[in-house]
Amino acid sequence: MKRLALAASMLVFCCIAAWAQMDTTLLRNTEKVARTLYYIQNSYLDTVDLDSIVDKMLDGLVEQLDPHSVYIPRERVSTVNEPLDGSFEGVGVEFAIIGDTLTIQSVVAGGPSEAAGIRSGDKFVEVDGENIAGVGLTAEKVRSLLRGPKGSKVKVGVLREGTVQEFSIRRDTIPLESIDASYSFDSGIVYMKVSRFAQKTALEFVDALRKLSPKRPPRGMIIDLRGNGGGFMHAAVMMADIFLEKGQLIVRTEGPGIDKSDEASGRGFYKKGPVVIIVDENSASASEILAGALQDWDRAVIVGRRTFGKGLVQQQYDLPDGSEVRLTVARYHTPSGRVLQTPYVEGQREAYFNESRDRYARGESFSRDSIRVNDSLMFSTLKLGRPVYGGGGIIPDVFIPYDTIGVNRYMMRAIGSGWLTEYTDDYGDKNRSRLMVGDFDSYEKLWKKIGQEVFDGMVAYCSSKGLTAEEGELDECEKYLKIRLKAQLARIPFGLDGYWQVVNNEWDPAFQRAIEIVKAWKGDFPDGL
Repeated sequence: MKRLALAASMLVFCCIAAWAQMDTTLLRNTEKVARTLYYIQNSYLDTVDLDSIVDKMLDGLVEQLDPHSVYIPRERVSTVNEPLDGSFEGVGVEFAIIGDTLTIQSVVAGGPSEAAGIRSGDKFVEVDGENIAGVGLTAEKVRSLLRGPKGSKVKVGVLREGTVQEFSIRRDTIPLESIDASYSFDSGIVYMKVSRFAQKTALEFVDALRKLSPKRPPRGMIIDLRGNGGGFMHAAVMMADIFLEKGQLIVRTEGPGIDKSDEASGRGFYKKGPVVIIVDENSASASEILAGALQDWDRAVIVGRRTFGKGLVQQQYDLPDGSEVRLTVARYHTPSGRVLQTPYVEGQREAYFNESRDRYARGESFSRDSIRVNDSLMFSTLKLGRPVYGGGGIIPDVFIPYDTIGVNRYMMRAIGSGWLTEYTDDYGDKNRSRLMVGDFDSYEKLWKKIGQEVFDGMVAYCSSKGLTAEEGELDECEKYLKIRLKAQLARIPFGLDGYWQVVNNEWDPAFQRAIEIVKAWKGDFPDGL
């Protein structure tokens, strides 16, 4: 029987050899690995889980490559792919576990939970008769309970304003939105916070823009890519197409057997007008493709801090057991010719991913002069001839340092412990009807009345948890904590749009600088940059 198994293995080797066009190196190593696995399976003293061994072996193998190639075991494939595929089947809520209770942060518009009457601030205490409050709930457990096939039903017990009510929710396909926030202000300036580049990101962007500016192009656009680690390249290309003239290069991709150029179609509807893109050290990949293209064509002003620097392109390959491997197959160039990839050594992933921490340590987050540039990698933008650099991310046109004003021990404890969130959750639950105002101006007026009351209540709540302020600490961080409280409570009437509108208006220096640039825009590009 063992001889028969070995003969079958050798037949597989022959097939692999033919598939590999008789690459002797590949054949020799394939046989080496297969024989080792065969001997482990049939001769090793103890019983082993061969599938687990192979998973670890493949993970270790791919780790010897560049930092962005990765092996994905079968059981993790759906979780890893979900944010880019753009949908899942479930009830359509965003939740947080606060005080060991599942608390609804927002409800997907038009989704099954909204249809059933679920609201932000509701607390799920039972699911299909199972108590889930105060039992050490995890996010994984929540997903296993609430997700399920489209059309199936789940019954939830909801604690709302002191009483438990039962709701029946019919699961459906839930879109994962790429636009975290979008709103218009100051007579037609549009703000969009894009969190990822998924299958439908460009369509979401266009739909949101049409709702905000249905009759005329916006007066200006601010696109916030901070924290956006990328996603699908084609989504970034489609978004760049909105802003560029026909024939303008968006990105060039080159690798073994790959040499592809993506150019603007000319069908974009915002080829004129102010555009500001805000980035930070966590903006990467597809974010850098969009920002790089618009910077190179002098079409947008880039504001913020240097981006991560991921200039490699991955291709996903399916494996027979349902697992996958994502391999780097190409690098991309911005229209000016820049390669944005941060230098790396194959197999040294930890050092590579610690690059952003190292930038912070050497002061790059606080001073533009601390940014290291290689003069041999200097390029020029394609219209105005401004200097731009390759070799590791996008250096912004307007640098905004990391803001640590108001950050102290008390603030970090209040936020990091979750007590600020617990307090606003409880306050919002008790004062929901009071907070449900019709528009943002009304919320501003309400906050002027309740802001100090809310802040004092938070201080008392933190004190009950054992956190007391040392001399001068509250004065130092009061302004920032009030902004956080105001933003958290704005989610109740306005969702994430309200949260970001408060943060942007009252704290964010990058957003404030972006507004100045939009208002100062003359012709095709602002002066003085």
